[in-house]
Amino acid sequence: MEKTGTEKAAVAPAATGARRPRADRARQVADLLRREILYGGLGTGRLPLEAALAREFGTSRNTVRQALDLLREERLVERCPGIGTTVAAEKYPHGLQRLLGLAETLHEHGRVGNEVRTMGLIEPPAAVARRLGLAAGEQVVYLERLRRLNGLPLSLDLTYLVRDVGEPLFDADLEGNDVFVLLERIAGQPLGTAELTLEAVNADAHTAAVLDAPRGAALLMVERLTHLADGRPVDLEFVRFRGDRLAMRGHLRRDSDDPEEGACP
Repeated sequence: MEKTGTEKAAVAPAATGARRPRADRARQVADLLRREILYGGLGTGRLPLEAALAREFGTSRNTVRQALDLLREERLVERCPGIGTTVAAEKYPHGLQRLLGLAETLHEHGRVGNEVRTMGLIEPPAAVARRLGLAAGEQVVYLERLRRLNGLPLSLDLTYLVRDVGEPLFDADLEGNDVFVLLERIAGQPLGTAELTLEAVNADAHTAAVLDAPRGAALLMVERLTHLADGRPVDLEFVRFRGDRLAMRGHLRRDSDDPEEGACP
């Protein structure tokens, strides 16, 4: 790996000359290594030796060792005596720039399979009905799927669909298709926009068992309300991704004339 000036500065001592805790430096090294593993030249195979990494990042072997331990706790690498540190499993990038289904997003990385765990007509909770713009008592189609990439559990999807576009899905091939693709065929128009919220949650016992992940494991939770091109909301979903198998990526541009627009308080 070729170090950039930013990377060198990231693990350098503070400008005041105060000695920083090793844990702080290890965390910074872990962040840089994670990036190289996910998007650089370390995505497969064995990582360089600790001594080489220490020279690369201008830090001590103990700091590197602690950084690798952090990545092992994330299940990103494995450390074996006599073998060294190897990448444990591939982590797949999920873009945020376009409104796509999971199979459309990850088509370059393998086959997405869908296991329908439950599906039926229900009277939704009031919060769901409000989001979908439904009157009290209107039913929706509830769909729960376990989604796998190349046979490995990736996400647990809980979806609420307005009835007129959801009911035809009972006769559709849900195991081999993204719901988004099917919805566009049924509605006769493309999907338009979606409101998305992304947050970190811990896996409860049930979700952990379904995703074959440790209880309490870090998950990426996506809440998404999707509208047709005419603006009508038709699909509200709550998706729990395994955090050790997926990384969200996006490209942001600062082009607003108002520097306060979108700023955090």
